[in-house]
Parts: sequence; structure tokens; C-alpha cells
Amino acid sequence: MKMIIVSNRLPVTVVQEGDAMTFKESSGGLVSGLSAYLDSLKSSSFAKSDYTWLGWPGTSIDKKFNNKVRSELLAKFQAYPVFLTEQEMDKFYLGFCNKTIWPLFHYFPSYVTYDDDYWIRYRSVNEMFCNAVLEITKPDDVIWVHDYHLMLLPGLLRDKMPGLSIGYFHHIPFPSFELFRQLPGKCRFELLNGLLGADLIGFHTQEYTQYFLRCVLRILGYEHDMGLINMTNHVAKADTFPMGIDYAKFNEAGTAPGVKEQEEELKSELAKYRVVLSIDRLDYTKGVVNRLRGYELFLEKNPDYRKKVVLVLILVPSRIGVDSYQNMKKQIDELVGKINGKFGDIDWTPIIYQYKFLPFEPLLALYRTGDICLVTPLRDGMNLVAKEYVASRSDLKGILILSEMAGAAKEMGEAIIINPNSVEELTAALKQALDMTEEEQTHRNQAMQNRLQRYDVVRWATDFIDELRSIKKMQAERFYAKLINPEIKNHLLDDFKKAQRKLIFLDYDGTIVPFTVDPRKAKPTNEILTTLGQISSKEDIDLIIVSGRDRATLTDWLGKLNIGLVAEHGVWIKEPENDWQMIKPMLGDWKAKILPILITYADRLPGSFVEEKEFSVVWHYRGADPELGALRAKELMDELVEYTANMDVQVLQGSKVIEVRNAGVNKGVAAMHFLTARDHDFIMAIGDDWTDEELFKALPPRSYTIRVGVVSSYALYNLRDYMEVRRLLEQLAR
Repeated sequence: MKMIIVSNRLPVTVVQEGDAMTFKESSGGLVSGLSAYLDSLKSSSFAKSDYTWLGWPGTSIDKKFNNKVRSELLAKFQAYPVFLTEQEMDKFYLGFCNKTIWPLFHYFPSYVTYDDDYWIRYRSVNEMFCNAVLEITKPDDVIWVHDYHLMLLPGLLRDKMPGLSIGYFHHIPFPSFELFRQLPGKCRFELLNGLLGADLIGFHTQEYTQYFLRCVLRILGYEHDMGLINMTNHVAKADTFPMGIDYAKFNEAGTAPGVKEQEEELKSELAKYRVVLSIDRLDYTKGVVNRLRGYELFLEKNPDYRKKVVLVLILVPSRIGVDSYQNMKKQIDELVGKINGKFGDIDWTPIIYQYKFLPFEPLLALYRTGDICLVTPLRDGMNLVAKEYVASRSDLKGILILSEMAGAAKEMGEAIIINPNSVEELTAALKQALDMTEEEQTHRNQAMQNRLQRYDVVRWATDFIDELRSIKKMQAERFYAKLINPEIKNHLLDDFKKAQRKLIFLDYDGTIVPFTVDPRKAKPTNEILTTLGQISSKEDIDLIIVSGRDRATLTDWLGKLNIGLVAEHGVWIKEPENDWQMIKPMLGDWKAKILPILITYADRLPGSFVEEKEFSVVWHYRGADPELGALRAKELMDELVEYTANMDVQVLQGSKVIEVRNAGVNKGVAAMHFLTARDHDFIMAIGDDWTDEELFKALPPRSYTIRVGVVSSYALYNLRDYMEVRRLLEQLAR
């Protein structure tokens, strides 16, 4: 078994100079975090397995060097490159990733640019990643996909290798439904389905997990149970895993010579001041402008602190090709100049501003020098700077001011938590931090360090992979164990062929045709009519359609076939060549009392409607708002159960329907009529919902009972969806 890490960027960047290639380590929290985890595997039970990191090598390379670069990356770094041209990166990375998903998911909808070409390129690059993964993957490998650049990849892989173990982790915020729905319909539908191709989908905070689950419900219609999403052909889980850092690396680096010397130098240079630290990548989500305005107001309100405090502002260049970033850089430059000009003089510069990348050692020296660290993003998935700052303070000194909009705020409640949109809160937090005693600093930092040490990046990754394995085990034991495999299917076909007399029961909606919002549009296609006709034309086969639909509809759609029909879940029975007959005498006078209740609920829930049959009434809500529909359905069930307590009817809830019908009628009772008519040595029944469970229970144990969908059932076997049912029927028809 091998683990394949898939991310947009490889942990190494290829630098091409003429025909020469050099490799340098990539930066970033994901690279350093996952590298620490992969290193930890060397001493674990996973060590016997191998790993490969798959992604873009950081630059566009002349095609003639592809094989050479691929060989060297594999041999030296266990890395497998996906080669992309500058044109592909422009529309994929700078386009859809950074001009559409990034601003929208960070709650900056006014910055969103939507372009069809961006979306087309996003899809094609995800397909390229899929092909690359398939080139190096074996069926028992574990695939761990990272971040928003590759949201379609899990679904693409699932289509190619259904049994593959796939995890996905989302490193940025997942937006609320109201924001996510701003994406064009085809994008939001495909992105969610792509993510649901994974067995496990991870988020940094519980809020992001819940937002994702709500989008899945409202856009795709899938409900969840404790994060478990049961689709027709696959089971996935969404859960929360707050990413940690390599705590030991940051906490123990203070004694390293390279760090210690730079720390002493910085402290000497800034000895006269209390140092406020701000280190961020240039990005409008980081709240740097608000931070500067808060610092400006602090200096205005607290003249005593002038010439006693200095803000060290480090901006790391980022996404230079995106216009909004360059506009923000200009705004920050102007604001820094304004503040320095307003308050500074020849002896004191209020803001020391640098626009550059910081390697690890200078970064640690700054962390250990700063009395206060400002981490105030307007929206951030996690923010590892906050954790790195606290972890690096082995002296337990320093104060973290943290935005409540960062995922890290959920774990670091001992920091001074602020709303980054409020300049006044930021100003007050600076004053509180500067006045804080060392004793309180120690108390707060100790609590946060204990937590960061316990839940570090290795624990985060281990928890995720353990949960992924647990999901796969649960799928195998609870859901996939009864799926019909080729061996079972061959056995079924052999028994079918050898039998002298065969009896086949088929449900209709969801079994041989897909569900539709309007049930009247679920007419059988010519293809399915042909298949049913071929089966029923054989003299040794009795084919029965067992449906909840009314007899008029079944007669209209299927009446020309030589088959038996069961309508209204067993109220009416029709044998080939005969008229409809009731399974037993019954009355429908109760409908007049029930119908007004159902109509009231149809009026209260747009998109729902009432269907009246001869001996049953049905409230459908498949086309309604899924959240309000579920609420109204619960209310209606409660009301009907209480109202019909002394009536000879049954109230039943199915897939987006609530039905009231006469008691003592079900598909199992109807099936007995056909079972007793002849001797059959092959019996098969296929259905997709709980009404078919009565049918499965009524059949002899030797029968082939098959439930459609990956769900628990009384049936012996499962098929994934109606398409698999059709393929089985086509084989029986030959």
C-alpha cells in the first residue's frame, strides 16, 4: 500500500536555466506540515508503505525535459510532477482558483471574476491530475487530495476506480450556502459532486463542515447523519480536523545558533521599543489595512506609547499577477507612509515595513523578538502564523492578538480575540496587550502551548488517515458487503438460466427509472420498455411491476406489455390479459378527512403537492426546499399519526413523500397472490425503498432479493443504482 499526496504544488520547485535543472524546497504551511507527517511515518506501522507526492513542479518546463525532470523528482524527492503550461496556469490557477474560488470562499464576492474559460481550464487541469494519479496508483493505495485547486479530483478518481480510498482536505474556509450559491449552477453542482467522490472530506472548523453539509443538502438534496452522507452509490463523511503545526520544530529552534544570533541582534536594535509584530502573505483576506488603521488609532489615543512602541510589518509577496493584490499593495504602501509621516520623526519610525520572503531562521528570530503578534485576518481557514508564534515562545512570553474570523481562534481562546472589522477593538486589544503582566502572559501561553503540543501536525494527519481507514472499513462491513459482485451475478444468471419457471418482481420509481421532481415525467423510455418486453415475451417468465403508482398510470405506461401489475403498493392487482382486481374489499371514505390536512401542508410548502389515488393519498415534497421540507414533513407525520389513531389506515413516510393508505395492504401481501399461483424455482425481487422491504420479507429464503442503493436492508444483496438494475435486466433479457 502506498500513500499518494496530491496538491497543486510539489514540495520542491524546479528551476530551469538553459538546459540545467536545479531543485529548491517549496515554502508554506502545507508543505512543512505534511513533510513532518511523512517523516513521522518512518517510525510508524505505515513505514513499510511508500509515498509519492504529486503536483505541479512550480514552473513551466520545456517538454523535452519532462522525462528527465520526472525521473529526478521521483528518485530524489519521491515527487511525481504534473506539467502545466503558462497558459494553463493562467486560467486555472490565476483564473478560476484565485479570481473565483479564493475571493468567494473568503467572503469577498465583489472581487469574484467568473469566466467560462477559467472554469473549462479548471476542469481540464483536474482531469490532468486525475490521469497523473492513475498512472502511479494501485487499487489498495491511499489518495489524499489537498485544497480548493482540486475539488473535482476526488469525483474523477471515483469514476475511474470506484473502490479507491480517497481523502480530501479543504484548507481554506468553506462558505455559507448563500455565498456558495453565487457560483453558476453547473460549477456548484460539479464542485460538490467532485468533493463527494472522496470517502472523507476534512475541514478546519465545525462551522466549515456544517456549511458544506448544508450546501450538499440544499443543492444536491443529500441529507446527512452525523456527517455521514449516504448517496445512491457511495457513502462519504464530512468531519472536522483542525490542522496543527510541527510544534517541536518551532519550540526548540530558539536555541539553534542561527536563530539565537539573529534574535540577539534584533533585540539589540529594537531595545528601546515594545515590538508589535505583523507577518503575513500579501492578501486582501489578511486584514492588513484594518490592522494599520487600528495601529494608527492606537497612537492617536495613546500618546504616551509614542516612541515606546514599533510595528514590524513583514509582507510576503504573493500572486503578483492578480490585479486586486497589486492595488492592495499600493494601498498598504500609502498607509504606512501616511502613519510614519504623521507620527514619526528623525528618532522614531512607528512602522518598520519590509516586503519580502522570510526564511525559517529570521522568521523564528522575529517571533521570539515580538512582544505582541497581530494575526487579524478578515477571513482565514486556519492561520498557522498564530500557532507558530505561540509555539516559538519557549520563554512563555508574548501576547497573541487573534481575529475571531481565523479558524485558529476556535482552539486558541487564551489569545486576545477581536473582530478585525472593528478598528476600536484592535486599538483596545493593543492597549490591553501592552499592559498585560508577564504572569498572565505565561498563564495564557502555557495553556495554548499544551494544546498545540498535544494536537500537532502529526496528530492531525494521523487522525485524518485513521478516520479514512475507519470509513473504508465501515463501508465494507455495513454498506458494500452485499453489493453484487461478478461472482454473485454469474451465480444468479446461472440459476436463472437453469430454472424451469421464473418469477421477477420489480419496483418502478428509483428501481428501473430515476426519480424526478414531477412524478408524471418519469415515463418509461423506449429502452426500458424494450428490455421489459424481451423478458416478458419468454414463456417461462412471470414479470410483475410492483409500484405505489395508481392503476391508470401503470396501465397507460406499461399496459401493452405481457406483464403483471400491482398498483398503490398492493391495493390493486392485474394479471396479464385480465382486468384489475382489488386484493381485498376496502373503503376510501376516510380520504375526505385526510385530504384537507395534506392540502394545508402543500399550501405551506412551495414546491410540494398532493396526489390522490383511489385508496390512498400522497403528499410529495421532492421539489420543495429540502430544509423546510424536512421540517414540514416531521410536523405532518406527527399530526397524521395523532389524527388517524382510531382510523383503519396507515401513515407511511418514504423518499420525499408521506402516504396515507388503508391498513393491511403492502407489497408483500400482493406478492403472495403471484407466489401461490404457480410453482417457481427462480424468484427475484428488486426495489429501492422501505415499501419493498415488506416484499423482501414475504419471499422464500431462496429468493434473490436486491435493494437499490448503498443502504442497510432486509434484502440479500444491493445494486448501486437504477443503471445497474437495467444492466442486470438486459442480461436476463438475452
